[in-house]
Amino acid sequence: MNRKVASPLPWLAGLLAVYLIAPLVAGVQQAASARWSAVDYPALVHACEVSLASATTATALVALLGIPLGYLLARLRGRAMALLGFLVQLPLALPPLASGVLLLFLLGYDSPLGRLTDGALTDSFAGIVLAEAFVSAPFVIIAARSAFAAMDPAMEDVAATLGRTPFEVFWRVSLPVARPSLLAGLLLAWLRAFGEFGATVMVAYHPYSLPVYTYVAFGAQGLPAMLPVLLPALVLALAVMALSGTVGTRGARGATPVRPQASFAASRPAPRRIGASQALQLAIDVEKHLDGFHLALAWQPRSRRLAILGSSGSGKSLTLKLIAGLARPDRATIRIGGRDLSHHEPAARAVAYVPQSYGLFPHLDLAAQLRFPVGADRAAAAHWIERLGLLGLEHRRPGELSLGQQQRVALARALVRPADLLLLDEPFSALDTPRRVALRRELLALQGEFAGITLLVTHDPQEAALLADEILILESGRPLQTGLTQDLFRRPVNELAARLLGADNAAEGRAEGNRIDVGNGARVAVSGPLLGAGRVGWSIPPDRTWISPAGAHEGVVEAVHGGPEPQLLLRFGATRIRVTGGGSLAPGQVCRFDIDSERIQVWPLG
Repeated sequence: MNRKVASPLPWLAGLLAVYLIAPLVAGVQQAASARWSAVDYPALVHACEVSLASATTATALVALLGIPLGYLLARLRGRAMALLGFLVQLPLALPPLASGVLLLFLLGYDSPLGRLTDGALTDSFAGIVLAEAFVSAPFVIIAARSAFAAMDPAMEDVAATLGRTPFEVFWRVSLPVARPSLLAGLLLAWLRAFGEFGATVMVAYHPYSLPVYTYVAFGAQGLPAMLPVLLPALVLALAVMALSGTVGTRGARGATPVRPQASFAASRPAPRRIGASQALQLAIDVEKHLDGFHLALAWQPRSRRLAILGSSGSGKSLTLKLIAGLARPDRATIRIGGRDLSHHEPAARAVAYVPQSYGLFPHLDLAAQLRFPVGADRAAAAHWIERLGLLGLEHRRPGELSLGQQQRVALARALVRPADLLLLDEPFSALDTPRRVALRRELLALQGEFAGITLLVTHDPQEAALLADEILILESGRPLQTGLTQDLFRRPVNELAARLLGADNAAEGRAEGNRIDVGNGARVAVSGPLLGAGRVGWSIPPDRTWISPAGAHEGVVEAVHGGPEPQLLLRFGATRIRVTGGGSLAPGQVCRFDIDSERIQVWPLG
């Protein structure tokens, strides 16, 4: 469907388009008056051969060296790299003749390199290649740096945890993902090299490249002889552009051809891995300074189902990366069972990692994603494809899957190779509520099948309560509270911990044994350990309070909030709480209600 475009834009775009095409039209009009017989065709053909070969060689050289340089510029930070990134773009700003003069300082007869090579780097095919490489390299470097900087870094992180070496990650993930931008940069570099005159004529006047031959022919024959000379350049440039477009489109659509053997359906499902050794425990003692943030954490949980709960910026994701070896700590001791992972690379840690963005490789279909991990178990892949409801999707790429399906693929990929620890970085954050609820249940069931430890990072206390037996509450890089899930929810260490644990309906009172005096003679019973005397904060979820004619407590309705489940704001003693139900009551009425004492959270107040 064509969209309506604002009126000035077509005129402005058309003006430039006409200007760019007009010289070609003018050249065609001169075909009848061109002096075709005045051209030295053997010399023209030789010049075309020189330019075609030198531009291709220079582009290959720039690709071999420029793509790694662009990658380093995208990945490494600091003033030195910023300065390097600025300097390598200098040939774009220099006049071509100035570039040629600079190259002569480096390669000329009187330079150290010139004397060493006996002048072989000037007035030679090698000189043409070096001149063209100098002026065209920035196109590849800039394209590579932009493409690699735009990549989701989680893809490289995941690939490392799946057993791939840094070079394998670069070759099998980074390069294919950056391929469209790299092809565009290489095309620009080739065209720039093919048409380069200024630097080439300074460094290597002989043998004639096509631009130099065109200059010489123009001086000898004049304008009427130019059309026959320009025609091969136009044909070669158009052919290369058309070929690059075909290759780029084919690469984007078919980087991973569908292979019948990619299906795992015929494989024998892997047995469920239940009953982990009780000796398989996690111990973390790490410290990391990062851009003004300081993480210092020591934690030795004893359960298999763990969660780190905290607000954004508390250091949760950084902790996972330190465990997986994806971030370099200032100090670290990380043990799983009897293994010390502290000095191992990510590929050797036997840690499965699912980042928040899932880190799926966009150029691979589902089957190829599950074959990617080193040591991937075909039977395990078949098991998890069936177990996670992915049958029939084996040849779909991530862009053809829903968010829920993408998450399942990421889980399956993490589990197809042996791992003692499964790290989950906020796996439900991108999902809507129905999908989140369904996938929480799936993950809960999966935890019973996984023989290792699961460590979930989340800011949602409901997820932590459902999926973890032990919780670490992290705040500003420091442990705020650790312990068994039920203990933390029942007795937060302070109000901040209570808020992070989802405390709602918060109020104040005075502890008296196993009761809280909320003022005006009202008291509420609390389950669990006896409370020390003193001021406390307490909360109860609204859905764990309800209106009841024979309720143990009495309150006065102050407000009525409608909705699918109406709630009342009640004055209870000297405080206010919200209670579910009672939509027929009106402000000012007295009512009775009950409180689930098992769900009351209590914390000390200073």
